[in-house]
Amino acid sequence: MNKHHESTGLAGEQQITLRGPAELADALPYLMGFYPNDSVVMVALHGGRGRFGGRLRLGIPQAPGEWGPVADQLAECLVSESERREGRPDAIVIFLCQDSPDGSGGRQVMERLRPFAQRLRTACGALDVPVLEALCISDSRYWSYCCPDTRCCPDQGNPLAMPGTTVMAAAAAYAGVHVRGTLRDMEARLQPWRTPAAVTAQEEALDRAGPALIPRLLDERARGEVAAETLRLARTLMDRIEETQPAPPGLSDAGDDQLIGSDEAAAVILGLQDRETRDKAAAWIEGAEAQAALRLWRTLARRCVGPYGEHAAAPLTLAGWVSWSTGDEPGARVALALALRADPDYTFAQLLHRACNEGLDPEALRRCLREAADEGTSPGARAVEAVMDPAADRGAASLRVRRVRPLPDGGRRRGRAHRRPGAERGKASPGSPRPWTSAAGRRAREARRYGRRGSRARR
Repeated sequence: MNKHHESTGLAGEQQITLRGPAELADALPYLMGFYPNDSVVMVALHGGRGRFGGRLRLGIPQAPGEWGPVADQLAECLVSESERREGRPDAIVIFLCQDSPDGSGGRQVMERLRPFAQRLRTACGALDVPVLEALCISDSRYWSYCCPDTRCCPDQGNPLAMPGTTVMAAAAAYAGVHVRGTLRDMEARLQPWRTPAAVTAQEEALDRAGPALIPRLLDERARGEVAAETLRLARTLMDRIEETQPAPPGLSDAGDDQLIGSDEAAAVILGLQDRETRDKAAAWIEGAEAQAALRLWRTLARRCVGPYGEHAAAPLTLAGWVSWSTGDEPGARVALALALRADPDYTFAQLLHRACNEGLDPEALRRCLREAADEGTSPGARAVEAVMDPAADRGAASLRVRRVRPLPDGGRRRGRAHRRPGAERGKASPGSPRPWTSAAGRRAREARRYGRRGSRARR
């Protein structure tokens, strides 16, 4: 076993010392706020005692051909962001988390991911930052890629500690740190419906709503009326949700789905594609109103089915903003990551995701939105830019958001915008629609890219 320890402060000056792979593996869900399925997690360490610093998570690429370029970029991103915020890291810890497909055992998963782990270690070493430990966590067991001693790190791996039985768990409970289940469970609450009958009914409702709403969104005089109608209907739905009794997540989501009709959901989803309407809805962040809004945004995100998957960027971004504003940073990161998966160029989601990951205080943005609500304006992404980069308000260049370099040979990363099964990315003739896209869907996308005075609605 590699002899090392890392310390992390859970609350105030309280520190917990972690020794060896077993305690590192146990600490991971408390560091992230959830159990990261199918993920590579990298954590920066600072100082002689290995204080935890910046961390990043990415879905494990399915194709081994992507592992090299992804490893290089993850190492570069973690080191450069750490240098900018806390100083250059002294070491890095890597976690590869993936269960076996059939539950037959994690050893095969560990061996399959070994080249990825080695590529990550090499990428960090090339930046002169050593990897102190690299762990594979699979099927409730862990393996060390760094420890050659089979007496402490046997070939069959070691079992993870039972949840809630470790010193880390006790310290987290005392500090009020909660693990919110698995990443898969958190994403499931925000992903589109899969039941065929429900998907068909909602898609038909969106198709019906499009011809009536999209021309009005494109009309400068009528857009204000659509905004008022959208916000009024959204408020009615929030009041309806708020009247129901609290329930566990699964039951709560199912109950919320039943409270909102397909036509009601379609009207609000399409109305939120207007940037200023969305910005006004972002002001619902106080007290019980915030929880009702969060439940509504989750419900609407689940209704963005079929060719309307891109439309989920708006409700997902609002869900991420409310989560971050109310102190649920893990939930915010998940929602904002899904928003960027639905639409990688959605500026408001990009800025909020960066602000959340950089540990900024959301109160500054809350104050901007309160002031805008009092004045009847809707700053949205401009407010986030002003909070993150005050020079943006003085006419300086707009905030640059880091973009991922393309993979060689046209490779595609996980976490991109969803494509309907069977839809191929072929070269269509000029002006021809995608084969699966409805006319209403095309009009909706046109409206989403139309903003007041030439600005883009997708901000």
